[in-house]
Amino acid sequence: MITEQAPGRERLRLHAEHLHLAYDGREVVSDLDLEIKPGAITVIVGANACGKSTTLRAMARLLKPRAGAVLLDGTDIHRYPTKKLATMLGILPQSPVAPDGLTVGDLVARGRYPHQGWLQQWTSEDEDAVNGALEATRLADLADRPVDELSGGQRQRAWIAMALAQGTEVMLLDEPTTFLDIAHQMEVLDLLMTLNQRDGRTIAVVLHDLNQACRYADHLVAMKKGKIVAEGRPEDVVTPELVRAVFEIDCDVIRCPLSGMPLVVPASRVQRRPAPADADELDAVAPCM
Repeated sequence: MITEQAPGRERLRLHAEHLHLAYDGREVVSDLDLEIKPGAITVIVGANACGKSTTLRAMARLLKPRAGAVLLDGTDIHRYPTKKLATMLGILPQSPVAPDGLTVGDLVARGRYPHQGWLQQWTSEDEDAVNGALEATRLADLADRPVDELSGGQRQRAWIAMALAQGTEVMLLDEPTTFLDIAHQMEVLDLLMTLNQRDGRTIAVVLHDLNQACRYADHLVAMKKGKIVAEGRPEDVVTPELVRAVFEIDCDVIRCPLSGMPLVVPASRVQRRPAPADADELDAVAPCM
C-alpha cells in the first residue's frame, strides 16, 4: 500500500532562506533562497563543486548552515525531533552502502524504523508499506536476494524502495544515476516520475546530465559557485547563454523530437579528424608509376 495525499491537506513546503553553507571554514553556498516545489520534481544542476549536493545535504538536515535556515512547513528543520522529521522527509545520499548480506526485504524494512516506538511492534501497516514499496519498484521477486548481489540499477531501486517505505511526502536524492548505464539511469528516473505522478510526492534530485534534467524536471534549478543562476521550467530557462554561463561550453539548444523538451547539443572544442578514404578510393587517386 502506497500512502497518498490526504484530501484537503496542503502539501509540505520545504524551502531555504538566506542559506550560507561552509566546509572547514570555506563558504560553498552564499545567501541562497530555494523552494522545493510541492508535488513536483525539482532538479538541481551545475558544474562540479558548484554547491548543488551541498545544498541538498542542508535541505535534508545532513549539514548545519553557517547562517540562514531550511524550513519545513514553516519550522526550522533542526527543531524537529529526528524520528518526526524522518516521517516527513526522506534522503537518498550519493552511493549508499548496505551492510554485507543484508537482503532487499530487510533494507526496505529499515524505512519503517522512524514509525516504530519503544513498545510498538511491527504492524500490518508496516508490512503493507514494505510490500507496496517492493511492488512499486518491481523488486518483490528479489526480496530475499542480498543487496550486494544486485545490479547497479536494481540496487538503486532497492534504496528508493526503502525511502518509499519510509512513507515521506518529500524525497531528496543526490545523484541517484551515478555509475549507472543509460538504461538503468532511465529506469531510475522513470520510477521517480511515476512516484511523483501517481502519488503526488515532492521530489528533489541532483543530476549531472543536463538533458536528463530537462526531460524529467518540472522545475529546474541551475547553480554556479554557490548561487542560483536561473530557475524555472526547463523550456523557459535552458538556453545556449545559460549553458555557457553555468558549464562554460558553447552549444545549440533544440527541441527533443521525443519529449519536446530542450535538448542540449554541445559544440566540441576539437574538430573530429576526417575518416580515412578506403583502399579503393586510394587506388583510384594513386599516381601512375
